[in-house]
Amino acid sequence: MIQTTDLRGLQPSHADLLALVPRAHADVSAAMASAAALIDAVRERGADALFEQAERFDRVRPSTLRVDPADIASAVDRLDPLVKEALVESIARVTEGSRAQVPTDVTTRPAAGAVIEQRWQPVARAGVYVPGGKAVYPSSVVMNVVPAQVAGVRSIAIVSPAQQEFGGGVHPTILGAAGLLGIDEVYAIGGAGAIGALAYGVPSIGLEPVQVITGPGNNFVAAAKQLVQGRVGIDAIAGATEILVIADSSADPVLVAVDLISQAEHDEDASAVLVTDSPGLADAVARELDRLVPATMSADRVAVALRGPQSAIVLVDDLAAAADFSNAYGPEHLEIQTTDDEAVLAMITSAGAVFVGPSTPVSLGDYLAGSNHVLPTGGQARFSSGLGAYTFLRPQQIVRYDHDALGVVADRLVALSRAERLPAHGEAVAARLSRP
Repeated sequence: MIQTTDLRGLQPSHADLLALVPRAHADVSAAMASAAALIDAVRERGADALFEQAERFDRVRPSTLRVDPADIASAVDRLDPLVKEALVESIARVTEGSRAQVPTDVTTRPAAGAVIEQRWQPVARAGVYVPGGKAVYPSSVVMNVVPAQVAGVRSIAIVSPAQQEFGGGVHPTILGAAGLLGIDEVYAIGGAGAIGALAYGVPSIGLEPVQVITGPGNNFVAAAKQLVQGRVGIDAIAGATEILVIADSSADPVLVAVDLISQAEHDEDASAVLVTDSPGLADAVARELDRLVPATMSADRVAVALRGPQSAIVLVDDLAAAADFSNAYGPEHLEIQTTDDEAVLAMITSAGAVFVGPSTPVSLGDYLAGSNHVLPTGGQARFSSGLGAYTFLRPQQIVRYDHDALGVVADRLVALSRAERLPAHGEAVAARLSRP
C-alpha cells in the first residue's frame, strides 16, 4: 500500500536529501490562468460574477451572498452541544497560545537624546477563507480568526463556498463557529473569485477590501492568493497536508499507523511519511496500514494518498539521519516517537509544528492543543512559519532625535551622503543644525 525507501548505508548530502524527499506533483501554476480569469471577472462585474461562479463550481445559486447576522446567531443556537463545547474550548486554548505570539514594544536609546521605539501595529482588516468540499472546517475558523483578534484586528470577514445541501448558504457549523467568535460578516462565496473579492472588494454587497488574506484551499485558491499577493498580504501558498513521523523500535506501530491515516484522510494528495531506523517497526507499520485503512470511513481517499509518490516509509541508519531527512523535508506536522524524544527534538530545525511523545498526535494540534493548525506545506517550513498573531502584525520603528543628538552624527551622515552621491540627504541635516 505504501512504498519503502531504503537509505541505509548511504551518506546523502543536503542537496541529495532535497531530491529524495517524497512530494506530491500538484502544480499551482497550472491553475494560474483560470484563477486570474475568475478574479478579473469579480473585479469587473462584482456580485454578478460571484453568483455565476457559485452556480458553476458549487452547483447552487445563493439567494444572497452576504449571510444575514440573524442566521449566524441562529447557527450558534443550533450547534450540537458537544461540538459547541469543543469549539469554545478550542477558542480558549488557541487564544492563550496566540497571546504568546504578540511581541512586546521595545524602546532603545543609542545615544543621549536619541530614541528608537519598536512597535507592532495590527492590520485594520483581514479576510479568512474557509474551504468547503470534502470536509467541514469549523476548526479553520478558530485557527484563522483567533490570532487576528488577539493581534488586534478590528474588522474580519469570512468567506466560504455556498453549499448545495443548505440551499446555497454557508455550512451551518461554519456559521456557528463564526458566531461564537463574534464574527457577523460572512459571505457565501468560494474559490478564486472569493479571494479576488476579499482583495479588491465588492461594494454592492458591502464587502470592503482587506489587507491580509489567510486560510487554506485548493489549487485555485492557492493560485488566487499568489496572484493578489502584493495588493494584500497572505499567510502562505498552502498545499495538501503532510505528516512525517520519526520513530524507533520503541514506538507502537498501531499509533504510528493511525496517525499516518489521520492526515491521509484529508485529501488524495496528502503526504504520510514514516522515517525510522528500525526495519521491524517499518514492517509492522506497513502491516497495520493494510489492516486499518479498509476500516476507516475515508478508506478510498486514504488508500490513494498512501499509494501516491508523496507517501513512504523511509529506512535510515540512525535517528541523526532521520532528523537530517526530516529537516530536508521540512514537514508541516512532525511527530517524534522514540526512546529519547528530547534528543531527537534538539536535532530538528525545520518543521511547521512538532508533536512530541506517544500521547501527542497531530490531531490534537488540529483541534484542541492550543497551537495553530495553519502551517507551511511543501517544504516551506524550511524558511517560513505557520499562522499566528504575528501574521496580522507589522513592525514599525518610531524614531525621535533631539537637536543635540542630530548634531552628534551630522558630520558622518554628510560624509556618507556625499559618498553615495546623494548630497541633499546631508543638506537636510545641515539645514536643521543651522536653524535655532
